Amino acid sequence: MTDQTQLSRRRALKFLSGAPLLPLGTAMGSSVLLAACGGSDDDDNDTPTDPGTPTPAPGAQFVSARFVPMAAPSTAADMATTLVKSAMEVTYDDGTVVTYQLGYETFFNTGDMVPDGNGGTTLAGGYYDINNNPIIDNSVVGKERQFFSGCPDGTSLLKLDNPTVPGVTGNTLFAVVQFEYNDVDQAGGTTYGRLPAPYGILTLDQNPETGELKLVKYHNVDTSSVNGIWIPCGASLSPWNTHLSSEEYEPDASLATNAQLTAFGNALYANSGARARAYNYGHMPEVVVNPDGTGTIKKHYCMGRISHELVQVMPDQRTVLMGDDATNGGLFMFVADREKDLSAGTLYVAQFTQGTGAAASVGLGSGSLKWIKLGHATSEEIRGMASGLNFSDIMEKSATAATGYTQINFNGRTEYVRVLDGMEKAAAFLETHRYAAMVGGSMWLTKNEGTTVNIKDKILYSAIANIGSAMVAGETSNPAGGPGVDEVIDAGGVIASKMAGGQADTDAAAIDSEWVPVSYSTLFVGKDLDTADALGNECDPELVGSPDNLKFSEKLRTLFIGEDSSYHVNNFLWAYNVDTKELSRLLSTPAGAESTGLHAVDELNGFTYIMSNFQHAGDFLGTMPTDLVSEIEPLIDAAYKDKFSASVGYITGLTMSEKK
Repeated sequence: MTDQTQLSRRRALKFLSGAPLLPLGTAMGSSVLLAACGGSDDDDNDTPTDPGTPTPAPGAQFVSARFVPMAAPSTAADMATTLVKSAMEVTYDDGTVVTYQLGYETFFNTGDMVPDGNGGTTLAGGYYDINNNPIIDNSVVGKERQFFSGCPDGTSLLKLDNPTVPGVTGNTLFAVVQFEYNDVDQAGGTTYGRLPAPYGILTLDQNPETGELKLVKYHNVDTSSVNGIWIPCGASLSPWNTHLSSEEYEPDASLATNAQLTAFGNALYANSGARARAYNYGHMPEVVVNPDGTGTIKKHYCMGRISHELVQVMPDQRTVLMGDDATNGGLFMFVADREKDLSAGTLYVAQFTQGTGAAASVGLGSGSLKWIKLGHATSEEIRGMASGLNFSDIMEKSATAATGYTQINFNGRTEYVRVLDGMEKAAAFLETHRYAAMVGGSMWLTKNEGTTVNIKDKILYSAIANIGSAMVAGETSNPAGGPGVDEVIDAGGVIASKMAGGQADTDAAAIDSEWVPVSYSTLFVGKDLDTADALGNECDPELVGSPDNLKFSEKLRTLFIGEDSSYHVNNFLWAYNVDTKELSRLLSTPAGAESTGLHAVDELNGFTYIMSNFQHAGDFLGTMPTDLVSEIEPLIDAAYKDKFSASVGYITGLTMSEKK
């Protein structure tokens, strides 16, 4: 996501999209292939059963897939909407290549009334207080309404054994959708981070012949047991089928007053803002979906209080690598005591050592990684600390250098801090950013957003949205003695880290994991333009700009990348084949929107799904030619409730009329 200053200006809009493509296994004949790809009734469109269309033989095995890229939009109509003009070529072992056109369908727009599964309706993306009463926008007299979000973000698609939701005629699937924020009220007042964020659980009816998904039930998750949710951003699906969420931009507990936190508390606790404690936020929420389409939530307080963005659980079901969407952020690792249980474990921070030679400082750099143990804890013991401790009980901070204080870089500024005697554990888990910097963690990354894993090659991918000054050698915000690259690159890039077992931490104690990052290198970076192009792009639109969420498909050997860039007029969803190195643009969001909430599922009842969100359409239009803005903005306003609304949907697969 963008930083808080940018976000406070946003009027939010985001889409959630998903893609049933086809069974990527054994071909069972042309009728199944057609159904799996959502074949069109339009007689002008060829299908796999049309004359001249190649059809794999029964029993033919999937070999590979290639995404056929689309061009960036250039007309006002295309720039103002979700545009999908890409395709996918599938190769089978009998030599057949079938090409499928991709498209887009929606479940609903936020702010719409959707079925609640009990014969009634409920508000999609609606906000609720601690007592599950609607939070009302009273900013315009005569237009009072419940607040709803235009920001569906992190999303998980899953299935459960023995579902019990009535009204499903095909296969029952579930999706968890979290709503990151609402940016402004109807009068234009700032609401970013000032409302407790909602989660929706969608019960979906999957057509077993076509893969089509239909909304049957929408359930709002009760978050009162965890003191509400603070700005949930990226998310992932755990190997044990739960939704791993996030709370980014944790409130600074050292501030004497925090207007944002107080306003959040007023909304959550019905004008009792002081009840909102900073240490209750910045943790790792987990949503468990029930077979009846409801769900419960818990927070894991022992995974570090950082700017959680998007975590990835490794195949051992214990090791978790975590993005940290902050300036002077780090790379964090949590190793749980038990499989499928994040309630206790050991927290580590990475120490980056830059390699030698000129190439080691190019792009995002390259070098080796070691790990500093920050501590071991249970969620309950840290939760107890969070409810009773203040910053002054844990740390002291000085404006200038002083004896006993350590100089650190925190959110782009210099601080001098010390931990009070006996408070190291509290500092490690409640003041994680500051403590990690104090003990030698490399707090140099700028907006380390998404993380994902390539299991076969044992590689971790990390999205760095911007290579900012904190990462550039010699800059004030770049930590002394740490790594530093050559130059700022607003377009950012992706780091690839090799993983291995048999590792020890910096105190020579064994790390109980086979999935420890040991080295890092630059996978790719975007390109800043010296001068904006004719549409207003300030980064090369043919390359990734400010990568945000990442997901890797083992079946497709593809890294999917959603952008969060104010430097691209339209943000894109990309597919990067790690074997061929081909980069393909799959989807374009409306002008000014970002592509987030990415989720890729290799197989659910024989269908492959890719899900991707976008938000705040119509933002950052000031870089565009004024005549183009005058065409685009009315289209966005008309489609999405004056930028308050967003669509939730999925990509569809249709056959191409032109064969490759």
